[in-house]
Amino acid sequence: MWRRRRLWIVLLVAPLLLLAADTLYWRIAVRNLEAGFTTWANERRATGWSEAHGTPIRGGWPLAATLTVPAMSLAGGSSDIPGGLAWSADSVVLRVALPRPSLLRIVATGTQRLRLAESPEVSFTADRMDVELPLQSVRVPPFLDVIVEHVRANTPVGDDASVDSVRLHLDIRPEAQSGDPALAFALRAVAMTLPSGMAHPLGPHIASLAVDGALNRPVPLGHTPAERAAAWRDGGGSLEIRHLALVWGPLDLTGSATLGLDEQLQPMGAANARVVGYAETLDSLATHAAISRSAATAAKAVLSLLANSPDDGSPPDVEVPLTLRYRTLSMRQVPLVRLPEIEWP
Repeated sequence: MWRRRRLWIVLLVAPLLLLAADTLYWRIAVRNLEAGFTTWANERRATGWSEAHGTPIRGGWPLAATLTVPAMSLAGGSSDIPGGLAWSADSVVLRVALPRPSLLRIVATGTQRLRLAESPEVSFTADRMDVELPLQSVRVPPFLDVIVEHVRANTPVGDDASVDSVRLHLDIRPEAQSGDPALAFALRAVAMTLPSGMAHPLGPHIASLAVDGALNRPVPLGHTPAERAAAWRDGGGSLEIRHLALVWGPLDLTGSATLGLDEQLQPMGAANARVVGYAETLDSLATHAAISRSAATAAKAVLSLLANSPDDGSPPDVEVPLTLRYRTLSMRQVPLVRLPEIEWP
């Protein structure tokens, strides 16, 4: 009889103990979230950023610790981002799953607004916009993942811009030595619709974009973005695009590139691309005045001599070497387009 009674006592007490332990664990985790967010906000203000938010709300029990931050806004960063930025969201949720306490998930909800430098503000919403990063004592996280789904944006040139899906992964090594990647990235975007008021010489819809690459050598500290860019260039900094795949209208392009900065701090470099639909692409670019008719005709003449026509009847493709010097993009010494100058503040 006593053994049976003791078993019943254990069966009743054990869940209560587990519930109490989970509640204590949740309280500790949510307090750590509050402390970490407060420290982050104070550091932003100390470095010249303008940060504001409403009263954070605790939640998430029993499976997670969450901190919902209403009416959050952030502005500044001109020392790191040319012209700075301003961003706001209806609310931001910080979430740590109790079974995985080393990973922080940041979820922005409601309407968000973004302004870069002096450009007009863009407002947008998304069905999902998550950022995941490790919770560590280091100032810069070693990796970061961004997941965005079904973005709808209102821009100054149209309110019909959208993106179905975006995936971004970053590996960050701020202490990397010269020649080593300080930042490696992998970006995937699917089903993008450009604003109706924006020029889209290859059509309003971009089917897919994939970019894998690395920024070699960390960007050094400096007083202005131009000084930092010059120091990065002088230290041998480069941007390596290991893989690029773009499907936009008639264009199906894959390739790779290595880019840097010239003496005027303008992009320079070389690339190799495999292009399908080159004739239709050049015609469309010329029709929309993205390149001149003479450049399109010369490029088509050269590419038609180099093109490969597969035996299976699929569209011809061609391997294209590209160079970018003095803001001019050229193909085998044939100038295609002159890029606008980057004005460094």
